[in-house]
Amino acid sequence: MGVKQAIKSLDAFPRAEEHLLQKTQSGALVSIVGLVIMAALFIHELTYYLTTYTVHQMSVDLKRGETLPIHINMTFPSLPCDVLSVDAIDMSGKHEVDLDTNIWKLRLNSHGHIIGTEYLSDLVEKEHAADKHDIVLDDEKEHHDDSNKKFQALGFDQEAENMIKKVKQALVNGEGCRVYGVLDVQRVAGNFHISVHGLNINVAQMIFGGATHVNVSHMIHDLSFGPKYPGLHNPLDGTVRILHDTSGTFKYYIKIVPTEYRYISKEVLPTNQFSVTEYFSPMNEFDRTWPAVYFLYDLSPITVTIKEECQSFLHFITRLCAVLGGTFALTGMLDRWMYRLLEGLTKPSARGGVYR
Repeated sequence: MGVKQAIKSLDAFPRAEEHLLQKTQSGALVSIVGLVIMAALFIHELTYYLTTYTVHQMSVDLKRGETLPIHINMTFPSLPCDVLSVDAIDMSGKHEVDLDTNIWKLRLNSHGHIIGTEYLSDLVEKEHAADKHDIVLDDEKEHHDDSNKKFQALGFDQEAENMIKKVKQALVNGEGCRVYGVLDVQRVAGNFHISVHGLNINVAQMIFGGATHVNVSHMIHDLSFGPKYPGLHNPLDGTVRILHDTSGTFKYYIKIVPTEYRYISKEVLPTNQFSVTEYFSPMNEFDRTWPAVYFLYDLSPITVTIKEECQSFLHFITRLCAVLGGTFALTGMLDRWMYRLLEGLTKPSARGGVYR
């Protein structure tokens, strides 16, 4: 008997007799409000438990010997596909001969509709010095010198004449070109650019009548350095640069940040995000260079790991108990205060009625 009494004394929820309990309208109102609040908080906590969030971590990039995929999707509304070339140069100092390219050029009419396609497999690759500040301007002379030698050695006089007529007609018709595909380059700093550098300089002069007449207006539909992950924003997507009665060279200085996205399923997606700074250099008749659109990129030594995570079940239960228990305790205190307030307001009026 003593043991049972001791166990009963531990009861934190003593029961009162039913006839001793008093139910009031104020208590019912507080109870309804408390139930609504508890239901809303429960739904909020459940939604938070079922929602994943991301955690960012930074570390030193230890990757070696990998390639960097460059996804390109651009439109040049004022340049035909026959004059556009895609040139890629990196800072390794090596002469790349087996660079994997998968680039397509789509001919567009003046209304932007596709009228033809061309697969570009002969990407221009040059051996160069390691100073990245000199890369941009030194390439152009090399491109034109090489083109001159090929033009003279192979005797493409008739072919060049036919191409000149074809390109001039395309310019009259308002043809443009859409360049898209993937470049797999060495994972080192470098640049790639889209221009008319693949033309012989004399042919280019006959077609355009000078560098100031080359319109490199462009629209960047997509430029990325790897697959996209949830929440990724590429700052150059949707960029539109249209030139009117002028010409020049666009340079986009890109800082690439290696990134790993880890899904909650433990799947890892290696990719890259980047920031960019833009610079435009107008062309004048005394310049010896030709207009182009340059993308000069460099890699950050820091890699970012983005992990998807969700709240643990024990954490969810803990928060749920705290929220529901706190709401129950608060409504209980509010009910007692309202009962005492109403009791205090009604008792004096009742006593006043008796003495009258």
